Amino acid sequence: MRTNLLTNNLNFIIMKKSLFVAAIAAFALVACKKTETVDTASADSAVVDSAALTVDSAAANVDSAAVKVDSAAAKVEGAAAKVDSAAAKK
Repeated sequence: MRTNLLTNNLNFIIMKKSLFVAAIAAFALVACKKTETVDTASADSAVVDSAALTVDSAAANVDSAAVKVDSAAAKVEGAAAKVDSAAAKK
């Protein structure tokens, strides 16, 4: 009789632990199922806007460099004309 009582007591303790583990597993499963919705359209448009600003900035730098090259070419042409006129005088 005493062994039967001890066995029933151990079974009850094991059952309580099993139920506790099952409850934690169910809670973890429900907690992990939650999803967060993220508005990717606004994030994508921010990246596109940033890329567009970078391209615009690069285009402005190219335009500025082209103006400098044109100015330098005009100076070279002016100097070449002076050299040609000096050579023609001799």
